[in-house]
Amino acid sequence: RKAGKGDDSRGDCYFCSDACREHAEGFHGIQKKVDWSLLDDHCSSRGLKYPYMVRRLACMVISGDVGADCLDILQPAQLHQGTLIEMEEEFELLKSTFRKAGFQEELTTFLTKQWYINILARIRVNAFRIELVASSYEDLLSSAVASVTCDASVGNAVYMLPSFYNHDCDPNTHIVWLENADAKLKTLRDIDEGEELRICYIDTSMDVNARQKILTEGFGFQCRCQRCLSGD
Repeated sequence: RKAGKGDDSRGDCYFCSDACREHAEGFHGIQKKVDWSLLDDHCSSRGLKYPYMVRRLACMVISGDVGADCLDILQPAQLHQGTLIEMEEEFELLKSTFRKAGFQEELTTFLTKQWYINILARIRVNAFRIELVASSYEDLLSSAVASVTCDASVGNAVYMLPSFYNHDCDPNTHIVWLENADAKLKTLRDIDEGEELRICYIDTSMDVNARQKILTEGFGFQCRCQRCLSGD
């Protein structure tokens, strides 16, 4: 973790690498200009994490680092009515927070209720839970042990290319993090020529009924991989 410059040196903000710190300069500058206390209180009291990612993306759009439609290519999650109501409340908080910070209207024209819901629907189904960042492949075993014994997650992030990998309950590849938050793909066994690379979206240790329930309700599909078809 690399401490930031200036006010960030107090320790309330860290970066995973020098390149990350340089890349974050534009949108992080936007984020520091805003009082997020109301949104923070709302999310922390409800255990929400994805609205923070939408907030970060909104700052990136305002700073010009990305376009407002940068996640449109990703598959959205299926949203229930109760979830939509919660999202509308979160959107109003985000919108009013930017307004109070004095940002010009033309900078936040993209920030509509529909944009917020569309972005959050894509983040919910495509965000990866970043596990302990290991310094080498040899550290992965100890990281895996830590993941079982405690909450080893250091955050969540959307990675465009890995988001296109299909699911399998008996995957041949796995997403790992080495040295920083850059996602890397590691094979779990020998891969045949022409074989599709697949990852597992959920915990592979669950039984078939639990896996089917989570994949259906959370990801919107019924898994028909060989492991599920065999009843394992």
